[in-house]
Amino acid sequence: MDRSLQFSEGHDIFRNSFHRFLEKEVVEDYPLWEEEGIVPREIWLKFGANGYLLPWADEKYGGAGADFLYSVIIAEELARSGASGVLVSLHSDIVAPYVDSFGSEEQKERWIPRCITGEHILAVAMTEPEAGSDLASMKTKAVKVDGGWLLNGQKTFISNGILADLIVVAAKTGGPETPAHQAMSLFMVERGMQGFSRNGPIKKIGFKAQDTAELFFDDCFVPDENLIGGEGMGFIYLMKKLQPERLVCALASQAAAERCFEMTVQYVKEREVFGRPLSRFQNTQFVLAEIASQLAVGRSFVDDLIRNHMAGKDVVKETCMAKYWICETAKEIADRCLQLFGGYGYCTEYPISRFYVDARVQTIYAGTSEIMKLVISRSLGL
Repeated sequence: MDRSLQFSEGHDIFRNSFHRFLEKEVVEDYPLWEEEGIVPREIWLKFGANGYLLPWADEKYGGAGADFLYSVIIAEELARSGASGVLVSLHSDIVAPYVDSFGSEEQKERWIPRCITGEHILAVAMTEPEAGSDLASMKTKAVKVDGGWLLNGQKTFISNGILADLIVVAAKTGGPETPAHQAMSLFMVERGMQGFSRNGPIKKIGFKAQDTAELFFDDCFVPDENLIGGEGMGFIYLMKKLQPERLVCALASQAAAERCFEMTVQYVKEREVFGRPLSRFQNTQFVLAEIASQLAVGRSFVDDLIRNHMAGKDVVKETCMAKYWICETAKEIADRCLQLFGGYGYCTEYPISRFYVDARVQTIYAGTSEIMKLVISRSLGL
């Protein structure tokens, strides 16, 4: 369907170039990366060399100063390629903005250039074994000492957890009487810091190429210059960045669902059952008509949110709606599409099987569907 977003000729050229890059550098080797449970560091350097990391970053750091639509294109094309485990969008559009928005000029000059080149890979660590979306239950603590902080605690389900060279870690810095929204700070933990270790990758039913890990901090010394922004401001910083995080999740799920649909339409036209194409059966036609309608609604919604986000509007509630509804719908669409492939859909030889298992996590990470509904209900005054 035609899109309401206004992509320029430059955007179209960029999309075509990035699509060719993925076909050449990612798609063929991606099954091997799934077997190994990690994306090679070399591919990140290739992304960086071609200008596909932090496209929005200021030119003085080595970025292109591009608009958000370039990030949209990267997220969509990665989703459509089936390479969901290459979490470039996490690196570029979710973690790096913490440094860009809240970091000092010295921190930006120190970290952002190498994040653009792919020499430094980013991750963010919030989730703990006993504290997921409930940040108030966080147990990881940072205690002030001479020249810095001693960090103690554990984080889990951290995407890019093995590859990451720089990890934005949320930790409690306030006392028992400190209000929850003032009790947390953000620290940049660097690869090789004493007292920092990791375990993984964690084996998963899908999203297999993504190096999800556990992180451990045992009297990990973090110097003062690695505190991001102000002490006690971590919770506020995290809340300010939820809008783009959930929007990126929603738009990637939308693109993946559209690709599922395209593959399925092509398959049912070619697959013959009882002497005629599967596409000629009414059940097939009705299922695909329903999916096409869902996709049209989702596309209209997410593109409208992209426009409003780029205009600087507060659409936190709406991005929660998109994260909930589009990701749940994408999961349903992947399931219904796989069903039309029959037994072949259950075979890893067919890409639809990967889209199916990878769609499952979209309703869990970056805020579960249940948490999204909780936020939405609160915005209704309930």
